[in-house]
Amino acid sequence: MDNTLPCPVCNNQATFFDTADFNKSCEERRGIALQPTGVMIQYFRCLGCGFCFAPEFGQWTLEDFSTHIYNEDYVAVDPDYLSIRPHDNADLLSRNFGKNKARIRHLDYGGGNGMMSELLQAEGWNSKSYDPFNDPDMQISSLGKFNCITAFEVFEHVPDVSVLMQNLNTLLEDQGGILFSTLLSDGQLDDGTLGWWYAAPRNGHISLFSAQSLKWLGQRYGLQLRSLTNGTHLFYRDALPDWLS
Repeated sequence: MDNTLPCPVCNNQATFFDTADFNKSCEERRGIALQPTGVMIQYFRCLGCGFCFAPEFGQWTLEDFSTHIYNEDYVAVDPDYLSIRPHDNADLLSRNFGKNKARIRHLDYGGGNGMMSELLQAEGWNSKSYDPFNDPDMQISSLGKFNCITAFEVFEHVPDVSVLMQNLNTLLEDQGGILFSTLLSDGQLDDGTLGWWYAAPRNGHISLFSAQSLKWLGQRYGLQLRSLTNGTHLFYRDALPDWLS
């Protein structure tokens, strides 16, 4: 592989940054380490916007991801994804925006098994779930339009950020907003290594965003960015969505 590549976010030059063993996972922050595979994954980092990514996954098929990452062993590196995270995220939306649920048309993008939407539906929300891995044959256009799209723990997993943003833009109403989570890499890669726990190929964390790269990515698709915390962000067009009030 070349030592320079065009950045998928801003098209500036991205250079080779560091490698990580394929089995490097987020659970290492809790003292749980998998046996190294010896398969080293290359990450590149953009000199312009700071986006850090593992380009070889751009050649993978959905079947490749299902076989090697999102398989029966995935729960060992992400024990919260089956139940804890859907419950926490549904509670987050219910507590903060439940009073506005009557005017919300919600889609949970990358919703996995659909549990989050099911929990919201039980509370009277108009909510759907879509996941590219669980619903590979579904046409994006058949889902309709939504004024509230959530994408929790999705952005860092995508091998092609352009496909993700095109899909979200297709699904988003003009006055809608995309509430999503991904940890910002600012200050985490300054030592020139992938020591940051969030840089984890075994979890499928293959796209690591800086604040600048998220801003540039949104601008490419006519979206403004507001970061609510270091890990929670909002994309919107001209005005904040009314449900945010």
